[in-house]
Amino acid sequence: MNKPVKPIPDGMHTVTPHLVCAGAADAIEFYKKAFNAVELGKIPGPEGKLVHALIRIGDSTIMLVDEFPAHNTLGPKSLKGSPVTIHLYVQNVDTVFNQAVAAGANITMPVADMFWGDRYGVLEDPFGHHWSVATHVRDVNPDELQKEAQKACG
Repeated sequence: MNKPVKPIPDGMHTVTPHLVCAGAADAIEFYKKAFNAVELGKIPGPEGKLVHALIRIGDSTIMLVDEFPAHNTLGPKSLKGSPVTIHLYVQNVDTVFNQAVAAGANITMPVADMFWGDRYGVLEDPFGHHWSVATHVRDVNPDELQKEAQKACG
């Protein structure tokens, strides 16, 4: 008798980022150094490119694929940027942020304490993807949050 198939496979969440990278295998190695990613698997395709790969950072899975321009699969560098930022909560933002910079990420916003209660900074990885990295350091009540948001953005 066939076992029922799970609609969401074990280890996956409802939403999973799927990153296109010019050099997905190199991106996997970068994410291992920068964010302690664990490689879960990869499927090689033509010309040494990856047609699919999985990594895990913390408790989250990320899918990766190489660029395939013939299939309109392009990464941020080919598209001249990306409007997407991947948010990464960690135990110690300063340590992870510095580790990512040492691995080759560029700082787009240095780590600082933010009005919403996070210690937070933003990086761009060598493949053009943006990462915000944060540690929650204090809880902020809704009234204070709204007041501080108005002050910061108004």
